[in-house]
Amino acid sequence: MDASGYDGASFIPEFYDHVVPYASRQDVAFYVEAACQSGRPVLELGCGTRRVLVPTARAGIEIVGLDASEGMLEACRRRLRAEPLDVQRRATVQRGDMRDFELGRAFRVVTIPFRPFQHLVTVPEQLACLSAVRRHLERDGRLVFDIFNPSIHRLAKPADGDETDEEPPFTLPDGRAVIRRHRFLERDLIKQVNTSELVYYVTHPDGRQERLVHRLQMRCIFRFEAEHLLARAGFTVEHVYADFSRAPYGSQYPGELIFVARLVAPVQEFGR
Repeated sequence: MDASGYDGASFIPEFYDHVVPYASRQDVAFYVEAACQSGRPVLELGCGTRRVLVPTARAGIEIVGLDASEGMLEACRRRLRAEPLDVQRRATVQRGDMRDFELGRAFRVVTIPFRPFQHLVTVPEQLACLSAVRRHLERDGRLVFDIFNPSIHRLAKPADGDETDEEPPFTLPDGRAVIRRHRFLERDLIKQVNTSELVYYVTHPDGRQERLVHRLQMRCIFRFEAEHLLARAGFTVEHVYADFSRAPYGSQYPGELIFVARLVAPVQEFGR
């Protein structure tokens, strides 16, 4: 099952770059700086439509993007074709499953921006991803990724299925007006998995209206749970941040969970 739901919602690649919280998210500079500090080619898992990938290439760093959704990758390719040739040469994209991929090369940094790791809803899936990352890192290479920090107060509330209207509307280039709402369907507190829907109300220029639904699942991962996963996979945590300005974890609640982890264990210890 594809917990991200992207393949079942073909409209998402068209809408993605216009969703206001995505377009205004403050993580791009953080990931571009991580790439520039390495000075080496970077691998981005879950590259989507190019939100982090293209700014990284513009900054002069070679980057390879991997994504499981062909629709998202096609949108990424279209946007790359609009960039100058030198930017296009520094960025390549490939379809692949973040749990099991083989690119035949190693990178100094692997990034997983904006929470795709949380679409891996079981521990075997999470460890499979970290194992694939490990195979693609140079010795002492870094993994940089973010997940949301679960709010205990929010988890204590039942998922009532009501729609919330938390976001400003946006308009697509062809004039369609879109309002997006959230709907929590289930909180499985045993498996730590939230099932939710993103509901898009679309008004066409001629007045016609439609309702489009993107259903997805995300695993809640707590700070020390993530650290144990990383340790099992041969990483040591160097930094845990609460936001993309590098505020220390615990300085705000719930904040983000942003990890910088270094590969420390030789890969042969894990059965390669």
